[in-house]
Amino acid sequence: MVDMTTRFFEDLDRRGFEPLLVKTSGTLRFDLHEGPHTTHWLLEIDRGNLRVRQEDGEADTVVGTEPRLFAELVGGEENAIAALLRGDMTVVGDLRLVLQVERVFPGPPDSRGPHHTFSGRGA
Repeated sequence: MVDMTTRFFEDLDRRGFEPLLVKTSGTLRFDLHEGPHTTHWLLEIDRGNLRVRQEDGEADTVVGTEPRLFAELVGGEENAIAALLRGDMTVVGDLRLVLQVERVFPGPPDSRGPHHTFSGRGA
């Protein structure tokens, strides 16, 4: 069974282009720490064009958190800005890049307006 985080990144990669990020370029690495183990996801953005790889590569910005919290972020159950303010998520590098990418995270299930859901079903 594929977890929520994997579905989120696979969906971004499959999408290939995200209109909400058309004015954004840079690389983000998400380091998901669970005890001594860290899983890395590298997101490359070039004016909305997306490429995702599961690797520990160089990045403009590195986001660190626990896998559980990241799954809540991509599930719409948690807010990235709130997690940053609480200290549950760290950012090294360009915070503006995180704020731009946060726009593609789904909102709460009861929110109004457009938001993405990552159910793992084909596009």
